[in-house]
Amino acid sequence: MIRGLIFDLDNTLVDSGLDFDAMRREMGLPAGLAILEAIDRLPRAEAGRCREILHRRELEGAARATLLPGAAELLADLRRRGLHLAIATRNSKQVTEATLERLGIEVELVLTRDCGPIKPDPWPVLHACQCWGVQPGEVAVVGDYRFDIECGRAAGAKTVLLTHDASPHEHPNREGADLVLSSLADYPRLLAWVAEQ
Repeated sequence: MIRGLIFDLDNTLVDSGLDFDAMRREMGLPAGLAILEAIDRLPRAEAGRCREILHRRELEGAARATLLPGAAELLADLRRRGLHLAIATRNSKQVTEATLERLGIEVELVLTRDCGPIKPDPWPVLHACQCWGVQPGEVAVVGDYRFDIECGRAAGAKTVLLTHDASPHEHPNREGADLVLSSLADYPRLLAWVAEQ
């Protein structure tokens, strides 16, 4: 039985229009590198410059963020069912709170990069389980990127991958997901899957 769901934020619940490739170019980082991990390996002054770029671009994203189709309806339905709800994001606390407040998203637990180890580390899931008094197998992690799936699997949780424009059969890391959806616009299928677990 699933008793709680942990959602990624960007490209899962909201569209912030963040262009990670453009961020890497502005920072002078190689294409494809995970930005937070890459910044942590830089010399202090260079890391500080890159963090300023990241913060500015994330704030710009929060200011233009919109809810993705199905997100509001899904969250409302899950609340009616009495399920625990959390957000686990690699965004900062400030940016996350600004986004949630602007869009009226309410969940009981919000975990950001300022709270503890970030995805793909399993800490967000394990911490949520501890807060809720549930087992990882009673939780589903929902996200659009491999870090979400790897985080959930490492913790022992169920995982749901959103593929958006990519074909579900060609999306990286689809093998690790327990359920693959194109987006939360297909939330009735997610609700049915949750009820079956």
